[in-house]
Amino acid sequence: MTSTLKSKIQQFYDASSGLWEQVWGEHMHHGYYGPTGKEKKDRRQAQIDLIEELLKWAGVEQAEQILDVGCGIGGSSLYLAQTFNASVIGITLSPVQASRATERARGAGLATEVQFQVADALDIPFADDTFDFVWSMESGEHMPDKEKFLQECYRVLKPGGMFLMATWCHRPITPATGQLRAEEQQHLAEIYRVYCLPCVISIAEYEAIADSLSFQNIRTADWSDAVAPFWDVVIDSAFEPKALLGLIQSGWSTVEAALSLGLMSQGYRRGLIRYGLLCANK
Repeated sequence: MTSTLKSKIQQFYDASSGLWEQVWGEHMHHGYYGPTGKEKKDRRQAQIDLIEELLKWAGVEQAEQILDVGCGIGGSSLYLAQTFNASVIGITLSPVQASRATERARGAGLATEVQFQVADALDIPFADDTFDFVWSMESGEHMPDKEKFLQECYRVLKPGGMFLMATWCHRPITPATGQLRAEEQQHLAEIYRVYCLPCVISIAEYEAIADSLSFQNIRTADWSDAVAPFWDVVIDSAFEPKALLGLIQSGWSTVEAALSLGLMSQGYRRGLIRYGLLCANK
């Protein structure tokens, strides 16, 4: 990962994570609104439901040593540790996130079981065959080299271990749909700029990469309908009084991201943005 991109991602999350914790709580990812996206529910419950539905979809019933790649402020890490009575290590590029996640683990009485550190997912600082479960909740979109990202996740997995990721994607490229049109590329370029993303790819491309790396039992799914309502809920919450004050205090990059939330909502509506899942074994 280039130093410039790493710096942008770090600064973005250093600046914005405190605000989103205040508004949203510990989970900084989409929510699950039922298979068709029609279920009405509390926004924080929807985020917990997404974790549970992902685990159910992948068939993850136990884990002892877990790596959370792109851990944010530790929401998934703590949830997974409690669910599986497991040891978890979370990695993030943001020192602010790692520090806050450590505080939250301590507050939950899990400081021994759950630990956090600043690290690059394209150069994971752990030995081969270390973890029996590698979890990536909406971090793949930040990776400039998707193959290296999956390769590193594969490397640190124990034989037989499970990799499970959920990530932002773009629509499939097929003979029927054709290549991305100029206006679609422009739409994506704005999302990349605002949210510090190098690029997104289709879930079919992730599947091809996983297959080339010798992952086994590869499964993918498109849950766009289930999570798409999330962005309209975010838009509403971003302009609540307490959020507005926090936005102003967080700096321009956070303000711009809030003002650009509609890009994601529109992307889902036009079928350009997709929410892709992939699970596989080593």
